[in-house]
Amino acid sequence: MVVTAAWHLPMLRFVLPLTQQPSPSPAVYRARRQRIAERIGEGAALILHGGQSRIRSNDTEHRFRPDSNFHYLSGLSEPGAVLVVRPGRDPEFALFVRPRDPQAEIWSGRRIGPEQARAVYGADAAWPIGELAAQLPRLLDGCATVHLPFAAYEALDRQVFAAIDHLRRRNRYGDVAPERLEDARALLGEDRIIKDAGALGSLRRAVDISARGHLAALRACRPGLYEHELEALLEYHFRRLGSSGPGYGSIVGTGDNATILHYVDNCCRLEEGHLVLIDAGAEWDYFTGDITRTFPVSGRFTPAQRDLYAIVLAANEAGIREAQVGSTVDSIYHVCLRTLCQGLRDLGLVDGDLDGILEDEARYIGYTRHRHSHWLGADVHDAGHYCFHREPRPLQPGMVLTIEPGLYIAADDERAPAELRGTGIRIEDDVLIQAAGPEVLTHLVPKGIDELEAIVGSEA
Repeated sequence: MVVTAAWHLPMLRFVLPLTQQPSPSPAVYRARRQRIAERIGEGAALILHGGQSRIRSNDTEHRFRPDSNFHYLSGLSEPGAVLVVRPGRDPEFALFVRPRDPQAEIWSGRRIGPEQARAVYGADAAWPIGELAAQLPRLLDGCATVHLPFAAYEALDRQVFAAIDHLRRRNRYGDVAPERLEDARALLGEDRIIKDAGALGSLRRAVDISARGHLAALRACRPGLYEHELEALLEYHFRRLGSSGPGYGSIVGTGDNATILHYVDNCCRLEEGHLVLIDAGAEWDYFTGDITRTFPVSGRFTPAQRDLYAIVLAANEAGIREAQVGSTVDSIYHVCLRTLCQGLRDLGLVDGDLDGILEDEARYIGYTRHRHSHWLGADVHDAGHYCFHREPRPLQPGMVLTIEPGLYIAADDERAPAELRGTGIRIEDDVLIQAAGPEVLTHLVPKGIDELEAIVGSEA
């Protein structure tokens, strides 16, 4: 029987041990809630929605993923839940969840129910979600400030505003309504941006799994495969190693498709002489890796591809060196950009002296297209401010960010050599800021030219 190559792909071997990191304990979530309680102080309340199931087609749903902030504080992954945190009051931590329903659970899975919400997730009080409207006025009575994510969940907004209005109308009976609303996203973002031990452990596991998926794709790649086959192989390994799946839509773009920054069609054939760009990451405990590698489909760069790739690699390495305590995301960008523009000048794609090129964005932006870093954590573009008072914030130990310079040459760029037209190259690493210097979490996935040429197609 003739067996197609695709059937062999899942049999690829891994030789590197996976970092063993359990999911955070209830104490991790309790510590996070305590930090948030200290931030908002007594006399305030925080309200978060856990997210809803979303329709995929007609009456079928996407697999549920909880709201990142909600899960960060509770550890609960169940649609329709709401949490309330009230520092210094009883109950301090309350959950509203779907009630147990044997008939519904036959169709759509087990529910935690109020009793287990207390026993497993440490809630001081828990009620069926249907009681939220009745309980909210009592929980908000006497709270001067309410923190909730603005305009994130319209139904929750309505219930909170209704509870506040109810308390106002009962002021003559001694009830005290909140008088101030604050956006909880800023509050949670500033806690999430410095990774605690639980967050960093989950993120390391996510990056480890992501790396194994990329290694498998590198080893399997060869002309004649399709982009979606590499995507399937990546995501097979994500799931095989315990991930809930990709943290964002996996990008596998060959040839001109690699010049599309968020290309996710993944439907084209890998051709001899082309490069392929893979930007993909696995989730673990709802933290995600984010790795990009670009490599030759056939296992060998052409001389022109090698020259272009070397520029992007130099920019990536320069950006990592700049990722020091006290530096900024802006500084990393400018270091990467200077390297890219010097390379574009050397290749004859832009003219003039380097400083003049850098002063005129229009001369290079068509080749560089995007910034080169973002925060990474529970969301691939993670929460937290980049600037304060219009000034870039200094990097601190415990922050994790990507460094991902790229160069993209349009298919119709007549100034570029013919063999580079329709070429996109991006190299992305995940970097932990430390006092001793940056730690590249994604170091297991090769990016050097010789390393890539040695591994691409090695198990095809």
